[in-house]
Amino acid sequence: MQSSQYIQQNQQLVQTLPTYINEYYLDKSTVPLSPATLYQYLNEFHRFFTWMIDVGITDVKTVKEIPLSALEHFKKQDMELYKSYLLNRGKQTASHPQAPISHRTVNRSLNALSAFFRYLSEETETADGEPYFYRNVMKKIALVPDSETYQTRANNIKDQLMLGDADVKYVEFIQNDYPKTLTNKRTLSLYQRDRERDVAINALMLGTGIRVSELTNANVSDLNLSKAAIVVRRKGGKYDSVPIASWVLPYLATYLNVRKQRYLATKTTPALFLTKGASQPRRISTATVELLVAKYSQSFNHVRITPHKLRHTLASKLYLETNNEHLVATQLGQSSTNATGLYTHIIDTKQRQALDELHRDKQRH
Repeated sequence: MQSSQYIQQNQQLVQTLPTYINEYYLDKSTVPLSPATLYQYLNEFHRFFTWMIDVGITDVKTVKEIPLSALEHFKKQDMELYKSYLLNRGKQTASHPQAPISHRTVNRSLNALSAFFRYLSEETETADGEPYFYRNVMKKIALVPDSETYQTRANNIKDQLMLGDADVKYVEFIQNDYPKTLTNKRTLSLYQRDRERDVAINALMLGTGIRVSELTNANVSDLNLSKAAIVVRRKGGKYDSVPIASWVLPYLATYLNVRKQRYLATKTTPALFLTKGASQPRRISTATVELLVAKYSQSFNHVRITPHKLRHTLASKLYLETNNEHLVATQLGQSSTNATGLYTHIIDTKQRQALDELHRDKQRH
């Protein structure tokens, strides 16, 4: 687009955003930031605000209504969750999945938010000469490294995996023990409404290793319990039939038994996993899945994780069982074994820890 077109688009975008964004836009237009850069920033702000509403961080209905207080008190763990959303969402829609967004693109989003939070906490000025607020959550958020060795990545994620029987215990915790942690009646009611769905979602990701976007895009017709498989649309638009671990099947069957009545699904409701809508059921979003995984994992073992860690869990356990990188790559829908080297490092690290424990036990005796 030409500069004049960017300016026109920017002015339209600003009308959909809170008034303090308009202040930012007018201020930065005189710095100057180019109209093209401002266009990118405004779109990033809109995406961030939309996500805040989708996951319930702010209790408003439109982006324009989001108050400054929601940004002033924004939690670090929620910003990390948004960072995870950027890393895992990909450039996809329900009908046309595409390649995931790059780390560079994620960092561009984070940089835009950093610039905005810096503006609100340092550059703005109230009638008293003070900034709108002082707390800048973005100072606690690291950018995504452009490159990491497998060993570094393995060290970073190994303690967030559910190896051994932890994955089954996690699913059982969601089904049986999580409600014991709830004290709010409304929260308990919502949990009871969605329990079978949430259990099935977590079990399916742990028992297949599919991506969160593949799960949310799946239709009920894609699931075949008798063959223990689910058809998903992989990156690049290719369809793949993915085997499901047998322990997952009862949880899926239980969800399917309540899906129609609980969410008012009809024959014309294609989505496998649904959420309640005002007048009709809606396909569950990736943001909702990420939020519920974070919620349950935090309660289970005090470690807030993402759906992608459930994928890593399946891959690591499969490699530990088979010692076969090609099989792992096939299960994950990867065209080569280039990425599966990560799981060899994760397992090697775990084996080293186990050997060290054996040595320590021997010393004690």
